[in-house]
Formats: sequence, structure tokens, C-alpha cells
Amino acid sequence: MNPMFNSSAAQSMDSSAGIMTADGAMNKTVILLVITVVAALFTYNAYNMGQLTSMTPIYGSAIVGFLMALFISFKPNTAKVMAPVFAVVEGLFVGGMSALMSFMYPGIVVPAIGLTFGVLLIMLTIYRFNIIPVTNKLRTGVMAATGAIMLLYAVSFALSMLGGIQVSFIHEGGVIGIGFSLFVVGLAAFNLLLDFDFIDKGVKNEYPKNMEWYAAFGLLVTLVWLYIEILRLLSKLRD
Repeated sequence: MNPMFNSSAAQSMDSSAGIMTADGAMNKTVILLVITVVAALFTYNAYNMGQLTSMTPIYGSAIVGFLMALFISFKPNTAKVMAPVFAVVEGLFVGGMSALMSFMYPGIVVPAIGLTFGVLLIMLTIYRFNIIPVTNKLRTGVMAATGAIMLLYAVSFALSMLGGIQVSFIHEGGVIGIGFSLFVVGLAAFNLLLDFDFIDKGVKNEYPKNMEWYAAFGLLVTLVWLYIEILRLLSKLRD
């Protein structure tokens, strides 16, 4: 399952409201995506119109979003209330990053959005037709690799903030940089398989209804990550 999910999540939720359904999880995912897009458009336009000029909102929303993701992950019963708030914060971050990348690489945002949803549809098809089965071995490998990438990003962010040191292959182009971004985009795509599998298992095991918000939260995390990584990849290809 997605690293944002923990195994005891369903047990910590109230089952009196009903049981989880696939349609319910998808509907709540759409709600969170709409909230994210609206917030992203607000920030994107604010940067383009010169109302925002510093990087502070981007860094701030990234840090707050990361902390909120950890909180929801360990407190899944809060997802119904916290996931929409998280979507707003992620939207502010996505809008800021999109404006920055659009300024540096004009025309990059629309292809990144198209590729993100293209990958989503491809991975959903792969999952539905069981082309790549979600086995325990695959799940463990994807989660371990995702954890390693998140740790690398955390170290890179800390080095950048404290000493201005950049990990070159994360931010720069070249064969190694492009190869790294391709790997991370692929890893984010495989996380979508784990998200779909979690929803299926939740429906089959009759998880509480509130797990729909938790599942939607996990899908949003993966989709935002995938979009940002595709932006990185396209920018490196431009360079």
C-alpha cells in the first residue's frame, strides 16, 4: 500500500457510518482534486500578476503540506476534516511551483498536466487488467524505494536551506539527472498501483466509510508527487 497508509488505519475508524465503496473513494478523490486545482489557480495567477514574488509561499506550503501528510497518515480518523485542508495547502504549493516553472520554461505546465493524467489512466488500465499484479514483493519494493527517495529529498532540502548546497542530479539536467527523474516518475506511477490496490482491499474487507477520505488523501499525495516529478523531468529535457 501507499506509504501514506498504515496497516492499522481501518481499525482506528468508526464503522457506524457505513462501509467503504470504490465509488465513494473516487468521488472524494475528485472533490480533493477540485479543491487542489482551485487553490493552485489562485496561487498561479497571483504569481503571474506580480501579487506574489518571493519563494516563501512555495517553501511554506511544501513544509506545511509535508507535516500535514504525516499527521493524517498517523491519525487516519482525521482525514475527513484534514484532507480538504491538505488539498488547499497542496494546491498553493502546486500553483506556486507551476508558476515558477512556467516562467523558466514557457509552455511546460499544460504538457505536465496532460502527462500526469495520462499516466493515471495507463496505471489504472494496468491495474484493472492485472498486467502488473500487486504482490507483497512489489509492494515492499515500491515502499522501500519511495521511502529512500523521500529521505534523499529531505536531506537535499535541508542542505539547500542551511548551506545552499544543491544535490546536482536532483535539480540539474544531463544523462544522470534525466535518468534519476525518469526513475522517480516511474516510482510515483507504481505508487498509483498501490493506491488502487488499497481501495480494492478496503472495499473487499468492508473498511469503515471514513476510509474513503483516507484513500482519496493517499491518491492526492501520489498525483501531486507525480505531477511535480513530471515538471522536473520536462524541465531537464528542455535544458
